[in-house]
Amino acid sequence: MATDAHDVSSEESEEHIHDVYTLANIITVLRLILVPIFLAVLLSDRSDVLAFGLFALAASTDWLDGQIARRTGTVTELGKAIDPLVDRLLIAAGVLGLFLIGRIPLWLPALLVARDTYLLGGAAVLVRRKARRPPVTFIGKATTMLLLLGFAGLILNWPQVPGIGLVTTFELPGFGSEPVALWMWFVYAGVVTSLMTAVIYTKQARRSLAAVGS
Repeated sequence: MATDAHDVSSEESEEHIHDVYTLANIITVLRLILVPIFLAVLLSDRSDVLAFGLFALAASTDWLDGQIARRTGTVTELGKAIDPLVDRLLIAAGVLGLFLIGRIPLWLPALLVARDTYLLGGAAVLVRRKARRPPVTFIGKATTMLLLLGFAGLILNWPQVPGIGLVTTFELPGFGSEPVALWMWFVYAGVVTSLMTAVIYTKQARRSLAAVGS
């Protein structure tokens, strides 16, 4: 009986893998729509609270669409492709918006863009050579969580904590004497783990290429 149930579950998953109109996918698309709305509100300087609410809603529902897809057996190819893309766009919108309103220095978005460009280029090489793509790692998920939390807090810009007084430059908010939103330290942690993720993915990609004789 357990085997029959497993077979039915597998059949249902196969039936849904190429579907488009699933609840999980609809939530993912709504998250995508929220990205430009959030950025417009943030740049309009009308309300940090509203911008924070939109960003937090788009970020928090990332967990929701994944849970719905897995629990209802409606994991689809479209969902697996779009969901991480929405996360990347949301992070990009957050870092770009925060830079444009003067809350983070230029090196931070430049570093994250360079890192993502590097990873996308590596993924393209693996696809072209038909090598296995590295699985999503815990540290990769932790990076996304840290950056989303950090950017959301910087959008709200509260609570403010004293700087640690090591340097006197805006290029390292929080390291000077000026107060900074507590969440800036989450962003710094996310930057560190993002670089660690790039190193881990590089090693895994090299093993995948070696396995196909490259």
